[in-house]
Amino acid sequence: MQPPQDNGANDEQADEIFAHERLLEAIEKQLASNEPAFAQATLNKLTLVGYSREDSMDLMAAVLAHCIGVMLDTDQPFDMTAYEAGLRNLPELPSAS
Repeated sequence: MQPPQDNGANDEQADEIFAHERLLEAIEKQLASNEPAFAQATLNKLTLVGYSREDSMDLMAAVLAHCIGVMLDTDQPFDMTAYEAGLRNLPELPSAS
């Protein structure tokens, strides 16, 4: 008989994968609707300088996650201006501060 496994790490990894997939879905919707337009401009820029579409989407998802985290931490509305700035600064990711 095997000892019980700690599913906490597995649950956390599953949650991270789920969240990342939802972020990618949100970005796909932004691209499909061209709203905000700077999302498509960012994807174009990143692929033009050599990033794969998948890597570009992952970078964009990281910016969206950062902006959502700031929104939740500060109990403020989503800051579209900061989101645009974060995307335009890619491939440099926003700082955690």
